[in-house]
Amino acid sequence: MKSKALKENKDFRRLYYRGKSEASSSLVTYVMKNRYGETRVGITTGKKIGGAVERNRARRVIRASFSEFENNLSGKYDIVFVARTKTTQVKMQTVRAEMEMQLKKLGVLK
Repeated sequence: MKSKALKENKDFRRLYYRGKSEASSSLVTYVMKNRYGETRVGITTGKKIGGAVERNRARRVIRASFSEFENNLSGKYDIVFVARTKTTQVKMQTVRAEMEMQLKKLGVLK
């Protein structure tokens, strides 16, 4: 089951204000149930993270990590992952482990 991309600014803002969140040193996750019948995922990497190369690596690592959990979601959600400065400096396994822990705490994983 492939998730759709979350693109609209209003959707990101709705998640920031109304969604549940969990944070760690290299990743922040916002989650909210949706009524669209499909999971939508957005990834945010701000300029504080570094240049384009670092931001793209952060997005790639987050996307690859999420693809491992995509089929184990317990429902249809809007999810936003916010990369932090440390995201570019840690190994992918660290990001994956933090993401798994956050998704479990938020009740998204089965």
